Amino acid sequence: MAIEIRRLTPALAEDYIHFFDITPHDDNVGDNKCYCSCWCNDDYAGKDFSIAENRRKYAYQYVKGNNIQGYLAYSDDKIVGWCNANTKSDCLKCVSWQRFMSYVPLEESNSAIKVKSIFCFVIAPEMKRQGIATRLLERVCKDAAYDGFDFVEAYPYKESSYQSSDYGGHFEMYKKAGFHVLLEAEQGIIMRKQLTKGATQ
Repeated sequence: MAIEIRRLTPALAEDYIHFFDITPHDDNVGDNKCYCSCWCNDDYAGKDFSIAENRRKYAYQYVKGNNIQGYLAYSDDKIVGWCNANTKSDCLKCVSWQRFMSYVPLEESNSAIKVKSIFCFVIAPEMKRQGIATRLLERVCKDAAYDGFDFVEAYPYKESSYQSSDYGGHFEMYKKAGFHVLLEAEQGIIMRKQLTKGATQ
């Protein structure tokens, strides 16, 4: 099966929205279509993200404005997977980070360390367990290294955390890709992969 990984660009906005329109985002909440609109930037003041219709509208605007970072997996020109991989420092003010990510350690403000954060995977139901998420993860790490990032950071699913499903990716997938546990908190696990030799935790 041929899989092509494409970095999300404004030109792919229609594809992106359509994929979320037809794909369950959360296995446990069928109508919970987030469109990743709350994991991209600090443009949330005065906006209502409580219903899917609004999240869809804002997500389209954000993709068109190049404000959502991530990758789409295609099979025969049809999207079969998505990975939200954002620059960590760009996402600290986003509404979902403020609600859910207080347990994640932050780099010093004067630090030159660059971190790419992986927030979620969405895989088409018929394509699960076929290595799509792994392919997306490999591309994130490859591009992050090329773009000068020091680490890739991930927040895999932990049953006792706030997450209702495994959209954060599986611990074993990250471990096989060379990630290690940076911190295990009550809310969840933080894992990192070092990309540059000189980088320190």
